[in-house]
Amino acid sequence: MPKITRADALRYHSREPHGKIRVVPTKPTATQYDLSLAYTPGVAHACRAIEADPLDGYRYTARGNLVAVISNGTAVLGLGDIGALAGKPVMEGKAVLFKRFADVDVFDLELETHDAEEIIRTVKLLEPTFGGINLEDIKAPECFEIETRLKKEMGIPVFHDDQHGTAIISGAALLNALEVAGKRIEDVKIVFSGAGAAAFGCIWLYLQLGAKKENVILCDSKGVVYRGRTQNMNPQKEEFAADTDCRTLADALRGADVFVGLSVAGMMNADMVRSMAPNPIVFAMANPDPEITWEEATEARDDVLMATGRSDYPNQVNNVLGFPFIFRGALDVRATDINDEMKLAATRALAELAREDVPDSVLKAYGAENLRFGREYLIPKPFDHRVLLRVPPAVARAAMESGVAQVPIEDWDAYQRRLETIISRRLEVMHDVIDRAKRDPKRIVFPEGDNDKILRAAKILVDQGIAHPVLLASPERIADKMRELELPEDKVSVVQVKTSERFESYARRLHELRRRDGLTLEDARNLMRSHNYYGAMMVEQGDADGLISGVSQHYPETIRPALQILHTRPGVQRVSGCYILILGDRLLFLADTTVNIDPSAEDLAEIALLTAEFAHRFNVVPRVAMLSFSNFGSNKHPSAVKVRRAVELLHERAPELEVDGEVQADTAVLPELLSEVYPWSRLQGAANVLIFPELNSANTAYKLLWRLAGAEAIGPVLLGMSKPVHLLQRGVEVSEVVNMAALCVVDAQDLAAGKPVEEPDRELVDA
Repeated sequence: MPKITRADALRYHSREPHGKIRVVPTKPTATQYDLSLAYTPGVAHACRAIEADPLDGYRYTARGNLVAVISNGTAVLGLGDIGALAGKPVMEGKAVLFKRFADVDVFDLELETHDAEEIIRTVKLLEPTFGGINLEDIKAPECFEIETRLKKEMGIPVFHDDQHGTAIISGAALLNALEVAGKRIEDVKIVFSGAGAAAFGCIWLYLQLGAKKENVILCDSKGVVYRGRTQNMNPQKEEFAADTDCRTLADALRGADVFVGLSVAGMMNADMVRSMAPNPIVFAMANPDPEITWEEATEARDDVLMATGRSDYPNQVNNVLGFPFIFRGALDVRATDINDEMKLAATRALAELAREDVPDSVLKAYGAENLRFGREYLIPKPFDHRVLLRVPPAVARAAMESGVAQVPIEDWDAYQRRLETIISRRLEVMHDVIDRAKRDPKRIVFPEGDNDKILRAAKILVDQGIAHPVLLASPERIADKMRELELPEDKVSVVQVKTSERFESYARRLHELRRRDGLTLEDARNLMRSHNYYGAMMVEQGDADGLISGVSQHYPETIRPALQILHTRPGVQRVSGCYILILGDRLLFLADTTVNIDPSAEDLAEIALLTAEFAHRFNVVPRVAMLSFSNFGSNKHPSAVKVRRAVELLHERAPELEVDGEVQADTAVLPELLSEVYPWSRLQGAANVLIFPELNSANTAYKLLWRLAGAEAIGPVLLGMSKPVHLLQRGVEVSEVVNMAALCVVDAQDLAAGKPVEEPDRELVDA
């Protein structure tokens, strides 16, 4: 990441529109009718409904997803008491993080007062507007009184992030650091540097995690907070004054197991680190510069477990892992509080997530080749989308179990899907496919069985019960990786091709299939050494139910063996490739994007039928547009005539299918254009299946939409094979391997049920 300069930061904030947030309408406002619904007279009906039942305020307004970030600017980051207005950029930044990571809307409110009573009174008066209150950058000790009073006197959750956010994230890191160090939380000696809001929040949470009060020593700018000290004390310090002879931070750290720094840069040195117990845990979380740098600490001790508040070091304790997701869970059950049970649930959910395999998208975001649970990976990264899928459900469940949830979640699977839509429509789209795959997992062979991404995908497929992976690889070569991933040998089959007992019979079968194409038996044996040929033959012989390949190979290398051994399904002349593109709420199926360079009219008709069948799998009723540069005969060029002939064939072969053309792309996807100019067209709405006249335009179009329009892509999906085969793009992420494997399993299920692999599940379509 490039260094942040003052000029860059000011330029970023001053670009039009100024600041970082704005209000965007969520309802249509294009017509007079829309405006009459949004404001007078229509709005009066919503007002009367809420007057009759105040709980309808959550139904007819944005209150249920709206949080106030409130500050008086007295303890802003490492800047201190800079005032309410100067703190506003931080509060706007907080709003951005709420929205970006958990889709929670925020108004930031900066209060020009140092009076705790004024803050309490003001916030209480705002309760009808918001679903929750996030207190931010209010100095200690006033912050303790403000939060305590508001939690007691308000009926919506109040959360002081400076206290509890740092506590929750560092608590998760502490649980995992103790696991790596082989220590128990109830046994360790913990030393704190700093006695502000964050420090006390951490102490209170650590005690609930199992730490012993007698094992905690608190230090402030005057040294150790010991029993009997009178200088610079307050009720919170009195509560944790230690019965000790230690008077300095250096004294307290001798033999200590854990250092928690929430103070200022330079408070710790290498000698202090060396004086600590074996496998010392050092959390130097002062911002922007830690109490001791990563380099200093790791040079002093090679067994140190280190975390900081900085993104340029491993194990960043970043509050963004907490507050957006905690409020998401609290709002979703309309919690009246964010209590200790909910904070502990968030802490444990984060700790558990760090022990799982890290998605490729996270590795790419941080420029890392590998992240594994251990000394340099104790807590998830902020850009790990799975945090949204783990922390809110844990928080919501804890709210329900502790009695503060007003609207309990009854269908947890549906709730999970809601969260998935916040991250990606692709997750939502694939959810039904994965659910179907889990009902009857099939054997999927992976010719690239020693590839790291394939092995990681196999772990997910096994853990989620999606498929039984068959890995073509040397057992010795992948043994260490399988142990590292905890990939159970009884759930995965590993086949070494060259020594397989089926090798000779497979070679003879290949010779039988291809001998009239000039293939000798010796040629067949040579080809069978290729994992792609061997995997395809496993499927042909019924020793596997489907095949996934291509993560490290070129497309022709993977498709050729499948076509030579498995062929197309009966009645299909050519296979074709389809991509699913997700643009906002629209699901589009584009074909042929990968296989046929210049298809004939007959080929185009076949591609359209296969793609329409495939669309049914996703509960989409296909509207098929046969694309061209011509609209319904406006041009007589042979290319347009070819598409027109394909449409005629489709009308003959599938009269029930909503298909038309030849049609230009904008006409096909804009229903108002279609209805105004061509009201007689068979397309009665925007097309969702787009069939291109040749590969050049199809491949170009999907890549432009994918890259420039921000569409999400699923594919390529191979259509028309006699048995389930799907090919991967080189360099795909592990999640995409899992998605394609799930599709392959569903194909195999359909084939076992006697249906062609693209035939729709009528039960789902009817639903």
